[in-house]
Amino acid sequence: MKIRLIAAALALAMSAIVGCQLPGKPPPGPEVPNPDTILDSKLLYSQNCAGCHGADGKHGAAVSIGDPVYLAIASDDTMKSVVSKGRPGTAMSAFAQKEGGMLTDAQVAAIVHGIRERWGNSSAVAGVTPPPYTATAAGDAQRGEAAYGKFCASCHGDGKAGGPKAGSVMDPAYLSLITNQGLRTIVIIGRPDFDAPDWRNNVPGQPMSDQDITDVVAFLASHRPATAAVQNSAPAPANVPGGSQ
Repeated sequence: MKIRLIAAALALAMSAIVGCQLPGKPPPGPEVPNPDTILDSKLLYSQNCAGCHGADGKHGAAVSIGDPVYLAIASDDTMKSVVSKGRPGTAMSAFAQKEGGMLTDAQVAAIVHGIRERWGNSSAVAGVTPPPYTATAAGDAQRGEAAYGKFCASCHGDGKAGGPKAGSVMDPAYLSLITNQGLRTIVIIGRPDFDAPDWRNNVPGQPMSDQDITDVVAFLASHRPATAAVQNSAPAPANVPGGSQ
């Protein structure tokens, strides 16, 4: 009789163990996905881009990549290159795994597609041909000084102290953190989220030409400290190695 009671007790104990959740075993539910498989463009943007470029592609510390004018001049290949390789010498780091980052090529493509799908708007440049993303000729700093005085100085001032409406863009510290391509991009698209006009509206009725923009960049670059580590060339989009968006 005693043996039977012991056997019954052991059987009951074993059934209780099998039916209970063992310590350390995850509860029932969906498994945590492999980070490399996440392709939700909004989630990827919020985790990797929003901190600098703003939750809605604007009002961030960096250039407004949600600006339709930016999206009109920057090709998908350019944007993928910037996201993948970053901008050496600037705060824009490389995000692609093959460049030491965390994102797969598919995730980079998803981010770019999502940005364009959410904020691209061809009507932003309807009826006009915007200046090309990259410079098409060499800049002339002397001509750029005159162009800067005409199109930029009324807001940014003519020196390191800044102007009545905006800070200085000739400050050595600022120029050490931005490339020529970054300067060009901002001159073209402005910062409408901070009331800075694009290339068409610095002087009403007198849009800046491609050469005006290139010359202004050359003028500003002439004030960059020679020891600045930032890479200042503006190569073809497929091989963009440096600069901000």
